[in-house]
Amino acid sequence: MKFGVVTFPGSNCDYDAYAAVRHVLGEEVEFLWHRSSDLLGVEVVILPGGFSYGDYLRAGAIARFSPLMEEVVRFAHSGGVVIGICNGFQVLTEVGLLPGALIRNRHLRFSCRYVHLRVERNDTCFTSACEKGEVMKMPIAHGEGNYYNFDGDISRLEDAGQVVFRYVDRDGNATQEANPNGSIRNIAGIVNAEGNVLGMMPHPERAVEEILGSVDGLKVFESIRSALLTPNLAGRH
Repeated sequence: MKFGVVTFPGSNCDYDAYAAVRHVLGEEVEFLWHRSSDLLGVEVVILPGGFSYGDYLRAGAIARFSPLMEEVVRFAHSGGVVIGICNGFQVLTEVGLLPGALIRNRHLRFSCRYVHLRVERNDTCFTSACEKGEVMKMPIAHGEGNYYNFDGDISRLEDAGQVVFRYVDRDGNATQEANPNGSIRNIAGIVNAEGNVLGMMPHPERAVEEILGSVDGLKVFESIRSALLTPNLAGRH
């Protein structure tokens, strides 16, 4: 089983993702350079957090034009598993693999702290190791994590079951106070209609060991591994 972690100029969570996969999950992983056109035979692509291309224009806007992203789009359209974390989520919306956009935090400040998430679905290739309704603890670190979409599109997204993670309080309530960035309907993570592409603002790779303050993020990676061993769960039709 082989994971690939994309490195853009400005990525700063690529080594965290690499370490989570290799040293904690115990699986093979390769770095994928943004100017390459070779995915090196990986079975999962991770778009990590950071500030790709300095977030010039807007977060993720330039990264979408990298040669490697052309291959990532083809990979995703063929059913390959892709996860975008923080800046990676922003890139996925810019390239059109996920709907909506990530805009400035409602309070216009960078936010770096632990938050709580509720698992809305556990029948995806990213959440099968979780319980539906489970409250997870993971860190965020972003200035543009405010998920936005038009009301009609949000309703369709909800009806299609594409909302996977939602910001909540410790008791699992999706309150305004529990929303760290103003995301519409407290949305923290979504999947595409086919279920093989996930974007999430919280950082699961920073919550894989007790010393980091939480191991809840490891369940995301364990779910992906399980999905690869059960292809029909990985969104391949």
